[in-house]
Amino acid sequence: MVILETERLILRTLELADLDSVMSFWGDIEVMRYCGGPGTRERELRALQYYMNMQKDKGFSPYLTILKESEEVIGVCGFNPPNNGYDTELMYHFAKEYWGKGYATEAAKACIDYAKKHLKIKKIGASIDPENNSSQKVLKKLGFNYVGMKWCEGTNQDEPYFEMIL
Repeated sequence: MVILETERLILRTLELADLDSVMSFWGDIEVMRYCGGPGTRERELRALQYYMNMQKDKGFSPYLTILKESEEVIGVCGFNPPNNGYDTELMYHFAKEYWGKGYATEAAKACIDYAKKHLKIKKIGASIDPENNSSQKVLKKLGFNYVGMKWCEGTNQDEPYFEMIL
């Protein structure tokens, strides 16, 4: 189901049939180096099932991100479950050939606007690996504020944590 569209992107809910597409980024060592490493097909199939259930239960999840002009799947952007006192956590992962083109910012801005209009979300958090300067720049462009360092279970390290009050 299409959730939203931007000038260049379509964001829709995840489906089990998306496994091959998501493996192009969730299974990529470089894309996932700041997020606990690449996943296996089995792990990502479980992730798809989890996010599909989350969408049903909470009304939000990460969304498959598709280029309008070519209909290519380029990544995911959307929301993880509530965590660390936040209603949700913003997340985005894009295949490396689509880095540096503004897609993360465009997709995340659309997701935030969607949350403001359609979801009962008041506070969004986001943690970023301390070495991932590009993602920190995206959060700052979007208007997130740095709140301090927090322990991240997924990567077993302290990470800069950002928040946005809607």
